[in-house]
Amino acid sequence: MKCISLLGATGSIGVNVLEVVRSSPERYKIGAMAAGTNIKLLVSQVLEFNPEIISVIDSERAKQLAELLPGRFRNKIYYGTEGNQLVAAYEEAEITLSAIVGAAGLLPTLAAIEAGKDIGLANKETLVMAGQIVMEAAKKKGVKLLPVDSEHSAIFQALEAGRKEDVHKIILTASGGPFRGRNRVALEDVTPEQALAHPNWSMGRKISIDSATLMNKGLEVIEARWLFGVSTASIDVVVHPQSIVHSLVEYQDGSVLAQLGIPDMRIPIAYALSYPERTKLGLKPLQLAQCANLEFIEPDYECFPALRLAFDAIDSGGVLPAVLNAANEIAVEAFLNSQISFLQIAETVSQTMDIVHEGKEHSLEDILEADRQARIAAEKIIRNSF
Repeated sequence: MKCISLLGATGSIGVNVLEVVRSSPERYKIGAMAAGTNIKLLVSQVLEFNPEIISVIDSERAKQLAELLPGRFRNKIYYGTEGNQLVAAYEEAEITLSAIVGAAGLLPTLAAIEAGKDIGLANKETLVMAGQIVMEAAKKKGVKLLPVDSEHSAIFQALEAGRKEDVHKIILTASGGPFRGRNRVALEDVTPEQALAHPNWSMGRKISIDSATLMNKGLEVIEARWLFGVSTASIDVVVHPQSIVHSLVEYQDGSVLAQLGIPDMRIPIAYALSYPERTKLGLKPLQLAQCANLEFIEPDYECFPALRLAFDAIDSGGVLPAVLNAANEIAVEAFLNSQISFLQIAETVSQTMDIVHEGKEHSLEDILEADRQARIAAEKIIRNSF
């Protein structure tokens, strides 16, 4: 039985991880779990899966959790970055599933790698912020980084069919989100509720907004650059509204291999947990006869500039990817709180990248400082410019 440490238990990925575990109790158990602020859901998860240690976002939530759980859990509750790192490095875990949203996932993921745990990576920000550091640490410790994002899982699977040196292109697919085909004028007045209404996937609030701006795809470009060891010149993005083809790999002989499936996150999660095996999930199979019209469209970089900003950040290197990510987190939160418009998300990120850009990508200290400065700069831009 494989023991799992789960970071981000109450988020959309975490909930799906627990669905996979629930469907295969003979294969998996949850040894440790961390969550943020959804204490009500966490209580039910802890009672069902009985982890050895638990972490929440802060001391207030830790106290709240302790009051709601039976006494046997009282000495197993931790909080904050330290608590997340304890969960990530839980001794009995064979794999740590990193699904905390945002920059908060970086240090726990590094702690898990340092502890020699294989990583199921659903936190793309870890590689966006510190790709070189993370990949070098994983290589040094001899741990596997197994992608959980559906696109990167698709690439990972397609790469099994050939040699890395024969790869010509990695092609990431994007659904296009809820605003595909709209011009900039039509995007000026969209509301958070409209942006959260993703047509194909059920995701958390932050990732849903990132999907609407195409920033999510930009972050995935940066993640793919590090995860698969390719240059951005070898990464393309196409909009595929049906979300059936999850990504593709083109080889130098002209062969293009794609991974297809229904849009259900349990598929890539289960593959990461069971790799190199595949497990039965009991999901509705893909009906090819019902997929007659599969579209592939060039992204609109003018209407969705966040994608271009991500390419610019990784091509420039240094701490700019971390700056891009931090500014985007601040801007998305501001949009959800109706402080800025949809189009001002990318504008905030762009202006922040112009202000904060000093530092080296191989220095964790520089990356964390750039993250801090970018958040301050983005907040100031939001207060003063819009």
